[in-house]
Amino acid sequence: MKRFSFPWFTRETTENETSPLIPKTGTDGSGELVQVGTDDSTEEPGQSNRHYQGNAPPSGPRLPGLYSFSDYLIKYILFMSNLLFTVLGLVVLVLGLWGLISKESFAQEKVGGIGTDPMLVFLTVGFLLSMLCLAGCVGALRENCRLLQLFSGLVLVLVTAQVLVAIVAYSLQGEIQGYLRSGMLSAMVRYQDDLDLRFITDEIQTGLQCCGADNYRDWEVNMYYNCSAPGVLACGVPATCCVDPLENGTVWNSQCGVGAQQLDEFSAQSVIFLGGCLGGISRWIEQHTGVIGVVTVVILGVQILTLFITTRLLDSIQWHKATTVQRNAR
Repeated sequence: MKRFSFPWFTRETTENETSPLIPKTGTDGSGELVQVGTDDSTEEPGQSNRHYQGNAPPSGPRLPGLYSFSDYLIKYILFMSNLLFTVLGLVVLVLGLWGLISKESFAQEKVGGIGTDPMLVFLTVGFLLSMLCLAGCVGALRENCRLLQLFSGLVLVLVTAQVLVAIVAYSLQGEIQGYLRSGMLSAMVRYQDDLDLRFITDEIQTGLQCCGADNYRDWEVNMYYNCSAPGVLACGVPATCCVDPLENGTVWNSQCGVGAQQLDEFSAQSVIFLGGCLGGISRWIEQHTGVIGVVTVVILGVQILTLFITTRLLDSIQWHKATTVQRNAR
């Protein structure tokens, strides 16, 4: 039965083929075709079969140098891991694009605020991840040195950038806290208008049992919760600030925070959480420093291991190509 060969597994065998992995013919000065390579008749007895050790050589052309099992293992580990992360990147990309389209973020009246849309982060990360891993995936499968060099260079840049970001974040903790405060206040201002920011804010307040950036009175920055607002939400806070937002333990009471800003701290502490979320975030980081450190080391370790695997595969490909050129030149 004839074996079907996919186009990405085949190699061109035209006279213009430049790959040193494939024996080819050339022309001498008179234009007459000559065979490039060693003459089998000049080989010492047993020399042609020294790589097979009792097994019959395969029919048809073969590579002058044999790839070891570790070479194939490295190649397909790199291929499969990059394929997995390419698919993951595409999923994140589609999720971000779907979020922007569903919220009509590209509409003329909303496009001005697209820069602060959380879905833009998903879109950017998904695109960069899929493109980076696709280069590594195709480069490993086709043994393309240019793509593998591009992939390894980008991974090296990514590792360096992450290390620099960690150093800067550790040395500028005060400035970062200021950025977090301004970012959370901005999210609180757009709490009723952006569903993604509302979801993130609610999850933070529920998970950390906090209210506002510094305290519960920060919700005055929102036009609906401001005490001068005409609606029922005036001088209130969201239900996720409430100590017990469930009425009778079963029904969600969305009005449990109404008028909470008018209460003093002693009266409000039985109704809502008084502490701000910035303090809660700081306490959470201090309590999970070990876990954060382990996760960071593992992520960096995987990227560095990928870099070494790519370098090893590049060296193997280049060595076999150089060996082929030397044998064909004899």
